[in-house]
Amino acid sequence: MSYAVLYVATIVLINWAFGVVPLLSLPGGQQWSPVALVVGFVFVIRDYAQREIGHWVLLAMGVGAVLSFLMASPAIAMASLSAFLVGEFMDWAVYTFTGRPFSQRVLLSSAISTPVDSAVFLYMVGIFSLPSVLMMTSSKMVGAFLVFMLARQRERRTA
Repeated sequence: MSYAVLYVATIVLINWAFGVVPLLSLPGGQQWSPVALVVGFVFVIRDYAQREIGHWVLLAMGVGAVLSFLMASPAIAMASLSAFLVGEFMDWAVYTFTGRPFSQRVLLSSAISTPVDSAVFLYMVGIFSLPSVLMMTSSKMVGAFLVFMLARQRERRTA
């Protein structure tokens, strides 16, 4: 299976999960979705899909969004699409203009885009809170760090 296909499937699965996994109550009356802990994996897969198909990764994201509208809550699908577009634009800018090695672009683009992407999504689905943004961003950064380590090893082997 290609990374692009896996990316589309992961988008749909995570969006579906946000609609069916019950929210947990946080102190202060805020709510948090445990699905936020696994969102980082879609960004790991996206980074590999982007290496595989370049800027066509935006088409894969679009396919994932359309399928999400069919299989998940329309509100979640719209929030996901909006957050992905914001995050993808930031990632595209980092990947296009920095000229840094892939491993460094993964960390830099994630550090810039994941807090914004997380805030946009959580706000649009009505569960925005600082703890939720921090947890979702942290899970994405764990994934980004994993990709960074793997990519850096590959870069060192080929150098």
